[in-house]
Amino acid sequence: MELTLKIVDADGFVLASATGQDETFLVYRQSYREGERVILEVSRPGHVYLALDSAIQPSLVYMKECSYALAVPFGDKRKSYSPNAFRGDIHRLSVRCARPDEIAHRRNLALNPWDDHANRALFPHARANVETRGEAVFAARNAIDGEKANDDHGFWPYTSWGINRDPQAALTVEFGRPVRVDEIVFYLRADFPHDSWWKEVSVTLSSGKTCRFPLAKSGAAQRFAIEPCVIEWIELHGLIKAEDISPFPALTQIEIWGAEASGAGDRNAAAAVAEGETERA
Repeated sequence: MELTLKIVDADGFVLASATGQDETFLVYRQSYREGERVILEVSRPGHVYLALDSAIQPSLVYMKECSYALAVPFGDKRKSYSPNAFRGDIHRLSVRCARPDEIAHRRNLALNPWDDHANRALFPHARANVETRGEAVFAARNAIDGEKANDDHGFWPYTSWGINRDPQAALTVEFGRPVRVDEIVFYLRADFPHDSWWKEVSVTLSSGKTCRFPLAKSGAAQRFAIEPCVIEWIELHGLIKAEDISPFPALTQIEIWGAEASGAGDRNAAAAVAEGETERA
């Protein structure tokens, strides 16, 4: 797979770029300016390990389209990232194709620290029908960014999905291809007594099944096994708040554990799935 990393300015002018076969690195020796974007281009859809900033963990993600762009965050949007991210006058970006054994490995399929509102190419992707005051520190993307610190709120690393006190709030996580899931993990925001919590939540799978899960007043991981099934998205909804004084329940992180399924649209993924099925035979 041919991989290209670029930095472009607000007018689309290419400030720096690097291209490689299956792996490439880009070192950008300038400070970012508002309006600039980081772009990843691939010759075909597939799984990649992506690192767009040294202050954010590299992650295995799925490129459904051949071009993805992330606007360099400034202002309010910067608050949901590490204070060290996208700062300074030298930046190292890298991307490589994922190996079949990495793709086949059971993992949290809902992890993507590079997600944002405009993303339609790089999966998983989170979206919601409400976010508290439209602030970046309460955006849907925070529920899949890998940040689990949850005993405070309102700034990194205490990012969360905030529902603006709306009992009809819903969060959808899209995978961009079929995946086989078997476990869901919730990390509630636990800045008690400022925070409340949900005593029950529901999850509807793209297969049509809905599951209900009882939750406790806790900041620890709350894990629930589900019957293995192949899906392309899940929706978290039916959020039943506990009867306490605080009006502020929120979600710090959702993990959805499983593995790739047949038809994922990636040659390496297909090889990994076929290998796994052969081992189970």
